[in-house]
Amino acid sequence: MSENFGSKRLQRSDSDRFLTGVCGGIAAYTGIDSTLIRVLFAVFTLLGFSGVFVYIVAWLLMPAESERRSLLEQIIRNFQGKPSDR
Repeated sequence: MSENFGSKRLQRSDSDRFLTGVCGGIAAYTGIDSTLIRVLFAVFTLLGFSGVFVYIVAWLLMPAESERRSLLEQIIRNFQGKPSDR
């Protein structure tokens, strides 16, 4: 395996996105096709495995490619009144 997973960063994709870029980011990180990731989320949702919940948590925790901080971290920093640097 030539790729070093230690140097990769799990982040939402700005280019491979259907809704928020979560599946595209997971696909880029793992090397799996983003369509397969989307299908897996849909199957988990239909089977009752909380696919929607996991997707929302990932959206909150994964920073976008163009951002340094996750959405949740930005919300917390704004709530605390600290300036958010990108």
